[in-house]
Formats: sequence, structure tokens, C-alpha cells
Amino acid sequence: MKVKFALTILRTFYYHLKYIMTATEIIGLLAASLTTAAFFPQVIKTVKSKSTKDISLPMYSLMFAGTVSWLVYGLLIFDLPIILANGISSIASFVIFYFKFREVLHHKKAAK
Repeated sequence: MKVKFALTILRTFYYHLKYIMTATEIIGLLAASLTTAAFFPQVIKTVKSKSTKDISLPMYSLMFAGTVSWLVYGLLIFDLPIILANGISSIASFVIFYFKFREVLHHKKAAK
């Protein structure tokens, strides 16, 4: 089952690479690139400073859950822009979520 699913995904990527993309796909990839890129200034700042003081844990919890859900949806319908954008966005939002969660745990331990 897993092998068949993986082969279907590879065939989908091959199809997108083999044939010229339509204007709709190009717009989708552009939108996906822009919204995905929007995460990286915050990720870079968070990783460098190791601080998430002003970041909302509930917001990034929901963002991570949402991007993972979009990724699963993209895989189910074999949509390349959705898969790429949300795969990368899931990783980026998880990085911020991880730092925020770690900071919250640290403050709880320090308060005891």
C-alpha cells in the first residue's frame, strides 16, 4: 500500500515536470512560494535569538496543525503547489512552535 502511494506521488511529480505548467499552476506555485517565504523571517529571528517571548503558542499550535492538514490534503489530491508549500511551511511553523513550547516549559520550571 505504501509503495503504491509513493509511486503515485512520484508519477504526479513526473507529470508536473514533464508537461508545461498551466497559468493556474504557475499562480498556485507563486502564491505557495510567497506564503511559505513569509515564515522564514520569523524562523530565522527565533533560531538566532532563541526567544519566542512575543509569539503566541496557541497561534503557532493552530498554524502547525493547519499546515499539516493542508499537506495531507495536498497529498491526497496530488497537488504539487499545496504539497510543496505546506510541507515547507509545516517544518517552519514546527520550528517556531518547538522553540515557543520549550520556552513555556522553561518558564514553568523556573516558576516552581
